[in-house]
Amino acid sequence: MNYDKHVSDVVRNIKPSGIRKFFDVAAMYKDVISLGVGEPDFVTPWEAREAAVQSIRKGVTQYTSNSGLLQLREAVAKYVDLHFGLKYDPKDEVLMTVGASEAIYLAVRTLANAGDEVIIPEPSYVSYAPGVALCDAVPVVAACRAEDNFVLTAEALEKAITPRTKALILPFPNNPTGAIMTKPQLEAIAEVIKKHDLMVISDEIYAELTYGDERHVSIASLDGMRERTVHINGFSKAFAMTGWRLGFVCAPRELEKQMLKIHQYVIMCAPTAAQYAALNALNTAFEDNFAAVEEMRSQYDVRRRFLVRRLNDMKLKCFEPKGAFYVFPCVSVTGLDGEQFAEELLADQKVAVVPGGAFGDSGKDFIRISYAYSLESLKKATDRIEKFLKKKGVL
Repeated sequence: MNYDKHVSDVVRNIKPSGIRKFFDVAAMYKDVISLGVGEPDFVTPWEAREAAVQSIRKGVTQYTSNSGLLQLREAVAKYVDLHFGLKYDPKDEVLMTVGASEAIYLAVRTLANAGDEVIIPEPSYVSYAPGVALCDAVPVVAACRAEDNFVLTAEALEKAITPRTKALILPFPNNPTGAIMTKPQLEAIAEVIKKHDLMVISDEIYAELTYGDERHVSIASLDGMRERTVHINGFSKAFAMTGWRLGFVCAPRELEKQMLKIHQYVIMCAPTAAQYAALNALNTAFEDNFAAVEEMRSQYDVRRRFLVRRLNDMKLKCFEPKGAFYVFPCVSVTGLDGEQFAEELLADQKVAVVPGGAFGDSGKDFIRISYAYSLESLKKATDRIEKFLKKKGVL
């Protein structure tokens, strides 16, 4: 049967994930050191796992409220207030979602009509542009440059705005670059956002993973921005809960009400056991002043500093990322673009990295390396990269 006439044009025209496409190729090789997946190498805390198990043993396996467990929403509201100075009513301004991915889709679907434009800083996570397209809206790129440390500047944002612009997706700390935006930088783009009466979908899933003296600032905390911002976060990165698929949205109740309608019809509610695990994880974190998160961040920081130094020593120019758990070195010194570099490195040294072009055309001369892996693995992998560069005559 020919399915071409039955498949939606929008879906047919969406390209598969550049990350998954490359790792399908990597899977054909044996003994590969993979530095590609953005998943913590830590395990969900035992107490959180046990809380989920106990909820199942007790037979607490029914639907929760569409918005999620009220106790969990109360804990989320407490968390975003404590860490980011954001105040939301847990009764009708907090919504538990199936990962931050669902939250992003809900926000775009709620805000954008068909043909409306949504600005996406680039390089950025692979799902934003397809998610916008699936909502019949139009993704518009605002390029973030290495010379600006990959932040979104007011000038780049202004340049991307047209009369059809409806919203901006703001993904900081950033995947794949590891860039963060400071309060003054956020204030600069906030003026542009208010000037053009735009909404912001702020994906802050890496908010707990910042390094050095800078701590994450949410754009929603700036004057006049709470009312314009959909704050998105979750448990995957900071609490090593990727497989639990639990995120959350905090937004003004008028917007939350609209997002809840979509969530009700498409999802019903986030998984019950996962919600009990997250509730335990948050309550435990409150009790120990987020010591486990701090320890995780400390270990990532060691790996981050090692990789930045090692890559720069090998002439792969790499700016110092201040967030998430990725480095984004430029490989143009080899005469290869990111995709060619990744393919040849995999074939020659059995090290898998992600071509920067997977995150948009702005990243074509870069590769993404995740340091959500042990320091031992990173040392072995960079030794192999060094051998590859010597063969290429770079070293």
